[in-house]
Order: sequence, then C-alpha cells, then structure tokens
Amino acid sequence: MQYGRFDEKNREYVITRPDTPKAWSNYLGSTEYGAIITNNAGGYGFYKSGGLGRFIRFRFNSIPMDQPGRYIYFHDHESRDFWSASWQPVGKPLDKFESVCRHGTAYTAIASKYRGIESEVTYFVPLGRAFEIWKVRVTNATRKKKTLSAFTYLEYAGNWSAIDDLLNIQYVQYTALMKVKEGIIDHGTNVHLPEMPENFKEKDQGRHTFQAIAGAKVCGFDTDREAFLGPYRTYANPIAVEKGKCSGSLGYGDNPCGSLQVKFTLNPGETREFLVLAGIGQAEEEGKRAVEEFSDIARADEELKKLKAHWHSKLEGFSAKTPDPELNATINTWGIYNCLITYAWSRAASLIYSGIDRDGLGFRDTVQDFLGVMHAIPEEAGKRLELMITGQVSTGGAMPCVMPFGHKPGEEPAPKEEEYRSDDSLWLFNAIPAYVNETGDISFYDKILPYSDKGEDTVFSHMKRAIQFSLDRSGSHGLPCGLRADWNDCLRFGHNGESVFVAMQLRYALKTYMEIANLLGRPDEAAWAEEILGRLDEAIQKHAWDGEWFMRGYRYDGMKFGSSQSAEGQIYLNPQAWAVISGAAGPEQAETCMRKVGERLATPYGLALCDPPYTATDFHIVRAMLMNPGTKENAGIFIHTQGWAVMAEAILGHGDRAYEYLRTYLPAAYNKKADIREIEPYVLCQSTHSKDSPKHGASRIPWLSGSASWTYWAITQYILGVKPEVEGLRIDPCIPSGWKSFSIGRRFRGKSLDIQIENPDGVQKGIKSVILNGEKLEGPLIPVSRMKDSNWVEVLMG
Repeated sequence: MQYGRFDEKNREYVITRPDTPKAWSNYLGSTEYGAIITNNAGGYGFYKSGGLGRFIRFRFNSIPMDQPGRYIYFHDHESRDFWSASWQPVGKPLDKFESVCRHGTAYTAIASKYRGIESEVTYFVPLGRAFEIWKVRVTNATRKKKTLSAFTYLEYAGNWSAIDDLLNIQYVQYTALMKVKEGIIDHGTNVHLPEMPENFKEKDQGRHTFQAIAGAKVCGFDTDREAFLGPYRTYANPIAVEKGKCSGSLGYGDNPCGSLQVKFTLNPGETREFLVLAGIGQAEEEGKRAVEEFSDIARADEELKKLKAHWHSKLEGFSAKTPDPELNATINTWGIYNCLITYAWSRAASLIYSGIDRDGLGFRDTVQDFLGVMHAIPEEAGKRLELMITGQVSTGGAMPCVMPFGHKPGEEPAPKEEEYRSDDSLWLFNAIPAYVNETGDISFYDKILPYSDKGEDTVFSHMKRAIQFSLDRSGSHGLPCGLRADWNDCLRFGHNGESVFVAMQLRYALKTYMEIANLLGRPDEAAWAEEILGRLDEAIQKHAWDGEWFMRGYRYDGMKFGSSQSAEGQIYLNPQAWAVISGAAGPEQAETCMRKVGERLATPYGLALCDPPYTATDFHIVRAMLMNPGTKENAGIFIHTQGWAVMAEAILGHGDRAYEYLRTYLPAAYNKKADIREIEPYVLCQSTHSKDSPKHGASRIPWLSGSASWTYWAITQYILGVKPEVEGLRIDPCIPSGWKSFSIGRRFRGKSLDIQIENPDGVQKGIKSVILNGEKLEGPLIPVSRMKDSNWVEVLMG
C-alpha cells in the first residue's frame, strides 16, 4: 500500500494519505532550537536538549499516537462545525476531509480541504532563531461568505526537564505560571527563581517561552489545558473550539497550554494569512520583537526561502543519477538529510528517543555519524570531531556520552574500569581519516587536544592511545577484551572475555595507523603497528576462525559465541563483514564466510544479526533473550550492520549481491508497500523484524541510527565508489551488472566534479580508463592538483 511519493524537484516527501501505519515525522530547527513534527502535526519542541530543554509537552507511545502537537483548529460560526488543519486530532472522515503533508528539509507543510475551506500550515524555524513560525493560509472555496475562528494549540511543560514534567507530577503541578500580555502568551516555569543561562543543566530555574500571532488580531485566549479542552474531553473535541470561543483562562500550575483565537470573515474565493510565532523568551521582550519583525508576514516567505537554500546547499555535496529512482531519492535528498539530522541530534530526540535516557552525544554513536556528513559539512564536522576526541579518556578509552552544553575537557571524571566499552575509541579510525581525506588537512593529525580527564596529546597520539587501550585489555587468546560491552550491548563477555568483532576493529585500526604513520613520515610508528598486527593476525586465524565463518567471541570462562558448536546464535553478521573490511580474512575465507551470511542470515527484508535466535541461553550471558526472537539483537535485522555487509560484498567485487542486500532494507524501496515496513519510507531505522518474527518486515525506531551514516557511506564510497583520499578522489565503483551507465556530482575541496561512468560490458567492478577534462589519467585516482574549479570526468568500466 502506498501513502505518498518522492518529489525530487522540490526535495520533499509528499504524504497523500494521512492515515499512515505509524506517525511519519520530520525535524525542524537546529541543535539550538529543535522540533519534531509528524504528518498530522503531532510532536514537540525543545531548546538545546530533548531531555533538559523540552518546553512543549509530548506523550511517547500513547494512544492516540503522536499527540499532542502543533494544532490549528477551525470553527465555522454558522454551521457550528469544527475541524483541525491537520487530519488529526479531530479526525474528520477521510471521505470528507482531504489532507496532503509535504515534509521537506527542516520544514513541513500540511494542506487540507474540508467542506469548501482550504488551509495550509507551513511549519519551520528561521535560521539562527530560537522560535518557530507556523504560516497559516485559509481560503474560502465555497460560494458563501464564511465567518471562521482559528485556534492555536500547544501544550506546555511544567518544567523543561522531560523526566520531571512527565513523571514528577507532585512537583510540576505547581511550577507553571501563565500570563497574556498584549495578546502574547507568556509561558513561565519556576518564575520566582533566577534565570541561569550559564548553567543550562540546572532544571530548577526561571524560564519563559512565548506564543504570539502576527497578521491577525487576537480576540481570545486560553492557557489552562482543562479549561480549553473541558472535562473528560480530548484533543479531538476541545470545548473552546466546539463553542467557538476561548474562556480567557490563566494557567496557575497544573497543566499549562497556549491557545490564541482569531476571528475573520472570508468572502467566496478570499484568502487570509497570519503567522503563529512560538519560542524561547518572555512575551514582553522576545515575543514582542518577533511580532514586530514579522509584522509584514511576507517576511516569513523570505525566511523559508533562505532556510531551503541553506539545507539544499548541504545536500549538494554529492548527487547521483542511477537507473534506480528510489536509490536516487536516497542519495540526493533523504539519505543525506537523514545523516545530517542524526549527526545533529545523535540519539537524543525523536518520537522514540525521549532525551530522558539518552541525552547529549553518545561517543561511539556520534563518532560513526561523522561518516555520513563529512562531505557535506566538513568544517562543521571537523569542529565536532575535535569535541568528540576530547571525550577520549587518558587511558585510551572513552566517556560514554559527551554533553556539548556542559563538556569540560581535562576536568571530566574518568569512567570506572568496569564501565568501559571495548569498541568506543576504535571508531576514531574511521572518523579521523575521513575528515583528513575530505579536507586534505594532514596537519590535523598533529593538532594537540586534551583528554577528557587529564593531559593532552596530538590527534595521532590519541589514536595510538586507543590502540594501546585494546592491547592493555587483551584476553587469553590474544584478542581484545569485551569489557562492559562491545558494539552489541546484549552480549556479556565479562570484562576479560574476548570480542572477535573488536579484534577486527583493532586490525582495521592498526592498518590505518600504519598508513597514517607512513603518510607522516614516521617509520618507527608504522613498524610498531606492523609488529602488533602480525601477532593479532595469528590470534585471529588460530582462535577466531570456526571453519566456515568467524566466531563472535569468547566469554571469560571460555564459552564460545557465534560458533557452530553454539546451540543458539551460531553465526553473527558483524565479524563476517568486518573480517572483509579489516582485511583479516584471507581470500578464500572472505568468500566462504560471506557465502554463509547469504545462506544463514539473508531474508527478503535484510540480513539477520545472528542465527538462530536465543530462547534457552542464560539471559545473564546473552541479554538478547530479553527480546522476542527475530527482533533487535535477538536475531532481528539490525539495520546498522547492513551497510557493513554491502561494503564487504563490494570489496569482494560482488556488485549484484551488494546491491541486492542494499535493496532489501532501503527505505525508499518500500514506498509502494509501506504497510509492510510501517514507518517512514524515506529514512533509515534501527531494526526490522526478521524471519523468526510473525511481523517479518515491520521496522522500528526511525531517523536516529548509525544505519543512516553507514548506509550512505556504503552507497557513495563502495557501490558508486567515489572515495576521497589525501591526494584526490579515487573512482572504484562496484555496481550491479545491469547498470550500463550512471552519473555523479561531487563537491570536493571547493571544486565541483561531474562524473559520467559507462559500463558497456556489464561488469560489476573494474576501471579501464579515467579521463579528466579531456586528459587521460594513469589510474583511477583523480589528483586534486589537476582539478579545475569545474571538472568533467569520463570513466569507463571493464
């Protein structure tokens, strides 16, 4: 079943049916002022943090889903009928109510038509501002004069701390103080305490937000939720809207809300526009200034145009036209936009992540997230990369989370030994070279940055310290210890157990370190890493190869994970893909283990994380037992890992297989069968139900996932094969044999390249020739020294 379509020209996803299987969401704003909105205007808003700065209330996992939100209600004063500008929350019958939602890059527009009244509400946050705009446009398409009232609605928090607001009711029922000043709502919390902008983490301080209208006269208001909704009513039938008049309530504790009423008459064919402005600050100050600035509501159109241009410029770092239109939509708009949003918010704010349990920037998550955005925002990503490097502890391990609004390098307490995760700092070997290769800034390796707890080092030495951390914590088989957890938090190796996956990561790190050392002219460092690499390879071959695939690891007592001898979880995806990516697998081993991946783990909707699922193993050993078989870490399709399998098959030259694996989980591939996947068909997710689940194919936890970056990385650098290096761009695609040609646009160090790739012989991998601006190159590397501002590249595969 299809609920929408991709609009490539406008870079939008257009939802033509509002009754989507799940709420389909989008993001507004920035890391300063962020917001989430769904196709039915559900969602919430927050300042700096989804957990510590959420001033617009939201209820997670509730019924009806995705409520409350940013609502505009309409009341017809003649018929006494009422409805909402979005299908929900009123929910008029769909044979009478038409709705189209256009999710774009940091804006959403919801258009509707009901009984001859057409409306469109466009939601966005102007660049650099701490308030949002709802541009409301109402048209009378009937032949009769209509007198209407429009009512805004936001439900406010009693405290910006999300956990307090949702759970500490005995406190937050007494903290809100609502006022209305010159038609502008002032939402105050703890107003008799001083404001402490320099101490954002302090939840108990005076804070204010405002709501105002520009372009129309306010004729009524309500700021108490119960007064607006009425007793035993819902957002579907607020008593104020039903009556056509607000009561003028002023919230004093309890549950604050914000509703402003405007009344207007429309002749047949007449249109009326006004703006709703809602954001951070006091009504008398920031609120009044916002109203003055947007007194001419045409200003909103100018700001929206700037916003689109800002975001679209980020998307233009990489573009492609392939024979697959759904892949094109992913590459050109939604894949990179997904990466940028994930980069911005890590795992801290979505319809799933509340910010309560996962606020700030998770170290290993964020360090991986760089891969998807490095080409688009290299300067911005470089600054955050420095921040994350300062989250590394002087031991070589890392803090689990970096709070950007309160991080103090050199002063942070180091985790206890039993709290370290074994994979954290090894992701730096993917992110740091990605930055240097994109920018060509080799000096970055010698930049001095502090550790989180004490001391400082060059970036190159930070990387060495990460390797030493693993070497200092190796087990009886010579493999890195699993510590608290490796990538899979559900496998309990015990501190001294060993992770084969991390061994593959360590091998990749050593190989990368050697390459960097040679680049920097430091042979002693290269020799140091090479000697360790030799020992590690021996340990991997002796203790990790199980005969047909690589094991997952050893528990501290010698119990094997991911072995043919295991009763459950006999084969895991991670070590097979990373054996190829890291080069740990010999040629025959690589082909064998990836063939077994196809035989044991492949499903129509992606590759299972492991097989078979766990149903009898002691859950103290494998915490995946907590989940149903075929879900998440218990043999579910964990989307984070899918890009690794695509990369591995591409490295082996298997273009058909790499593309096949990609298509099985590519969101856009499910646009015409969205009832299977259920969640948004335009963004990646964390996991999908696998073959052992009766919901096989249903996907969960959209938007914020490492799957976004790894998928984009796999598509652009391994399938399309455009890989930045210090010296230039290397062209090395691995494509399905049926592709006869495709084109790529790439922005690289201030230069633009248009690349046309021809594949007349239908090969999957291999380059015959590369021509740059009419001159044939000696190999597949396009030197940056030979690039002009604009470049035409012709590539012949064969």
